[in-house]
Amino acid sequence: MDYLNADLPTVITTANSIANDAKNTFGSLTSAQLNWKPSAERWSVAQCFDHLLTSNRGYIPIIDNVLAGTKRTFWQSMPVLPGLIGKLLIKSLDPVKGRNLKAPAKFQPAQSDLSSAVIDDFVSQQATIVGKMKATAHLELERIIISSPVTSVVTYSLMDAYRVIVVHEARHFQQAQRVTAESGFPA
Repeated sequence: MDYLNADLPTVITTANSIANDAKNTFGSLTSAQLNWKPSAERWSVAQCFDHLLTSNRGYIPIIDNVLAGTKRTFWQSMPVLPGLIGKLLIKSLDPVKGRNLKAPAKFQPAQSDLSSAVIDDFVSQQATIVGKMKATAHLELERIIISSPVTSVVTYSLMDAYRVIVVHEARHFQQAQRVTAESGFPA
């Protein structure tokens, strides 16, 4: 998929597909399987989805503010930078061409055993996000500049935010798949 240029219908279709694939691929895993880690430094399937739940949660109030017509911040008013930053972020998260990145501290997953409901929670949250995407479909998404949920000085278009969400999910979905393919993964 061309994440850099995906339009809203494509992003919505991809988001729905990721949720369905997550449910079908990981929804029947046991708690032990979901929480199994290939090594101390690597994430479990549950941690991959806990991380997505945490990072995606930060976008919900941002989208709600757009829908409410909340006034833009100083950083959201800066010309040029949002277009560049959004594209760089999308490229860096691409599961095929991207590079390994360390998640910001506020988006690190829980380190202890996570609930086996993590996949259902992800699917539910995804439905909420897709609903918000659809609710903004009438807006000029490329022209609406938002601040990143990580830091307010990083800004990009709302459309790029939607692209970031799905490319990030695709990246961690593939990471979770690799965990289940490890030789020590519990049967």
